Amino acid sequence: HVLLHGVQGSYLVKAFAKHGALHNPHAYGFFDHAPHKNFRGGHVTVGGIVYQGDSFPDSFRGKYIAGDLLGHGVYWHDIEPRGSTFQTAHAGELLVANDMWFAPTDVTMGSDGAIYVSDWHDSRTAHPDPDAEWDRSNGRIYRIASKGTKPAAPIDFAKLSNDELLKLHSHRSQWYVRHARQELARRRDLSALETMRQRALSERDEPTALEALWTLNACGGFNESLAFKLLDSPYAAVRMWTVRLLGDPKQAVSTEMAHHLDDFAEQDASVHVRQQLACTAARLPANQAMPVINANINRDIDNSDPYLPLLWWWAVERHSVSGRDEVMKRFVRPSLWKSKLGRETLLPRLVRRYAAEGTAADHASCLQLLRAAPNDDERDRLLASLLAGWRETPRGLPATKTAPFSAELAELVVSRWQAKPDDGTLLPFALALKHRAAYDRTLKESLNSQADANRRVALLTLLSDVVEPDSTEPLLLLALSPNVPEPVREVALVAVLRPGDEAVTSRLLVELPKFSPKVNARAIDLLLGRKPSAASLLKSVDRGLLKASNIPVDQVRRVALFEDRELDALVTKHWGKLNAATREEKLAEVRRLNNDLRAAGGNAEAGKAVFKKHCATCHQFRGEGTKLGPDLTTANRKDRDYLLISLVDPSVVIRKEFLSHVVQMQDGRVLNGLIVERTDAGLTLANAKNERVTLAVANIEVLRESPISLMPDDQYKLLKPQELRDLFAYLAQD
Repeated sequence: HVLLHGVQGSYLVKAFAKHGALHNPHAYGFFDHAPHKNFRGGHVTVGGIVYQGDSFPDSFRGKYIAGDLLGHGVYWHDIEPRGSTFQTAHAGELLVANDMWFAPTDVTMGSDGAIYVSDWHDSRTAHPDPDAEWDRSNGRIYRIASKGTKPAAPIDFAKLSNDELLKLHSHRSQWYVRHARQELARRRDLSALETMRQRALSERDEPTALEALWTLNACGGFNESLAFKLLDSPYAAVRMWTVRLLGDPKQAVSTEMAHHLDDFAEQDASVHVRQQLACTAARLPANQAMPVINANINRDIDNSDPYLPLLWWWAVERHSVSGRDEVMKRFVRPSLWKSKLGRETLLPRLVRRYAAEGTAADHASCLQLLRAAPNDDERDRLLASLLAGWRETPRGLPATKTAPFSAELAELVVSRWQAKPDDGTLLPFALALKHRAAYDRTLKESLNSQADANRRVALLTLLSDVVEPDSTEPLLLLALSPNVPEPVREVALVAVLRPGDEAVTSRLLVELPKFSPKVNARAIDLLLGRKPSAASLLKSVDRGLLKASNIPVDQVRRVALFEDRELDALVTKHWGKLNAATREEKLAEVRRLNNDLRAAGGNAEAGKAVFKKHCATCHQFRGEGTKLGPDLTTANRKDRDYLLISLVDPSVVIRKEFLSHVVQMQDGRVLNGLIVERTDAGLTLANAKNERVTLAVANIEVLRESPISLMPDDQYKLLKPQELRDLFAYLAQD
């Protein structure tokens, strides 16, 4: 990808792990980068401009020109329409450096139509050591111009007359148009307004009319009286910007204009105008916005557009609580169910929004929306949104205004579960509501040896969050039985160990040597997750009841999270000191591995197999693998030293989005991993095996960042020298 298309009031992709979730937890979606064809170079595309100069060949006009930081070049790209938004395609190379230090950080166009490129120029372009010595003397600026282009003559816009500034609005180079507009806006000379008005209303050509409207607005000459006329413009861009300017003050328009916008929304044929109608509807008061939104629900022509469904949702969401009455009276109408936009995009999100808010009024709104569904099947689909929102409701936190789940809503959910007891949404909902019949039925099927193993795993996973004390014994017997499939036993272990029962721990420690290696590893992980059970495990080793050699060092490292001297002493006694190597020792390892890499060539095809075996659990490369750690496709892969240091000492520089966290739960569990999802109600943690657990915020006692990477320090020791060469050859491919 090379660009983002920002739209007024939209929510855009970002490094969520680094910068956190969207500031609106009820956005329920965001816009990603524009799809891009024929990608070239690195992955950091920066400083882009749309070329609108007058010195490059016409084939460059309207093209997107941007720096490629890690690709060490400047490329140009086609921008192609895609509904109400765009897609891009690599079109050519404007500048390709033969210098690996070349790092373009910004691109701009000058008055001469030439492109100017700011070059950071440094050997370290990818997450360098912030404490290193920086050489700030190498930065430079390059000029890229068509052959024969001469420097433009200096021009002082402040000395030009209004007529001269207006004349510059027709200049082929946007550099002059924009500077002329800035000067007119600074002057705010009323004598220029009438000319701009006439041009904005002109039917001569779209660019002239649009440029005039922008300048007219910048000079303070836009008003509703003019807007009525501009909404009849033959040019979609003028109509679109008129709708935008009406909403920019974030205030009510006149009653007459509100009615006009309602009629206008029912008829305008341009997808770009409808896009702006959605954005403006989010800025108008609910009584003026909802008729515009409803008009487009009824038209039902935008549900397949890449942007419009979410934009219409964001407009509805803006008014969902503060303008509840205006919203609800439209969404309980039978006509809404005839609209694909209404029933598939807007209504499910609205139910989720109210369920997440969680007040008594919100529960009442959910009930009203569910009862308005035309049949049980449609109602059941909405229950999935109700469950999603309910799970997002913050609980047990101060200053929350949430109410207990509505009895009427609970009754509706249970009645639907009784009708469809195996439904993938209704069953978890009934269990979460602690409906005993649902619990007993689920437990019975989980214990049934004739049932499908995958089905039993799924059911036990649901039960593990709501285990009742009277179920501990049958679940423990299930976990201990050697005839039960391993995946079933592993999940049963989670269910019985989660409550932290000492008697269960004691019985497991006795049976531990009898477990298969896989079940044994899972049991040890769970036992080491709580301080009391970890202490029991280590004391069993100390008394000779369990062999230290049967418990891998990587698992024992977790004990350090408890920060307990007695437990640390037991670890040292039986496994030795587990401290990481010194900085000097790691640098020596880097030098040794560098020698291994130089000793012979690598085979990229063989390296692919090495990557799949040792790296793909956490890393992705060219779309293969798991995106838990950094995506290696976009890493600085041609910098061998950078890769080796990251491999030998993964904790030396950890990007914020990949910092692991230590979580201490109120029930005594201590976990660590990457936060892969976070909401107001909870977070999802992933460990080094990409095993995930969702934790409620209300049950978290301490949450802190860990300076230790989730990637083990000695991962590289699993590779033979030739495997390392093969892996590096694979990663170095263009």
